[in-house]
Amino acid sequence: MDKGKIVSLEERIPKLKQHRKKKANRRLIFLLSLFLLLILTVVYFQSSLSQVKNIKVTGNHLVSKELVLGKISIAEGMNVWSVDRSKTEKELEKIPEISGAEVKLQLPNTVAVKIKEFEKAAYLINESRFYPILENGDRLDSRELSSLPTDAPILIGFKEDAVLKEMVTELKGLPAEIKNSISEIVLSPKKTDPYHVSLYMNDGYEVSASIRTFSEKMVHYPSIVSQLDESSKGVIDLEVGSYFREYDTEGEAGSNEDESES
Repeated sequence: MDKGKIVSLEERIPKLKQHRKKKANRRLIFLLSLFLLLILTVVYFQSSLSQVKNIKVTGNHLVSKELVLGKISIAEGMNVWSVDRSKTEKELEKIPEISGAEVKLQLPNTVAVKIKEFEKAAYLINESRFYPILENGDRLDSRELSSLPTDAPILIGFKEDAVLKEMVTELKGLPAEIKNSISEIVLSPKKTDPYHVSLYMNDGYEVSASIRTFSEKMVHYPSIVSQLDESSKGVIDLEVGSYFREYDTEGEAGSNEDESES
């Protein structure tokens, strides 16, 4: 054996000692870090850092932050780890305006509440009062208006029944730009169609339609109007096909007819 490759025990001992020392130092650092972490954890749980300092509410437009805070079982000062997120979300979903909620902890001491509300679909008029109707068909009695609203269609002649809910469902299926162009929707049943409605549009046209095919037909409204003379106002009939009758020739098909099916 080549003696040049032989390492004597005397030469290896310092290296072994150095290796053992490094290993012992790493173990000591690990134990000290773990001990420090445990101390910090105990201090955190025993201090005000683990208490709820802020409840952040976002996504609310119809309901106030004060209403949200009054409905949930979370209060400033309670331990953040005692917050029952699932229970809080269920408490919030009992509020008529809220369709869903998400509760998260933001360490060290903030609770974030994200609200998702039902959209306002229309207003129901009753004795000169206007009541918001949500997209799920619920009426908000607590938010009645005495002045004429302009941010959603006004429903006239409707009762709080299945017909109203179906009308709201159909409105939900419309693009926003079309829904925003509707001023009033009047329930005007016929013998041949108990779901007949008359719409009064912001651009001056009137629309005759059926709730049962409302969203299916109304999506074609912008295309139909674009083919009409702006100076000629009248009724756009969407009950069966789609055609236009000028007001001064009511009962007869006008010269501007759209015979295409919607």
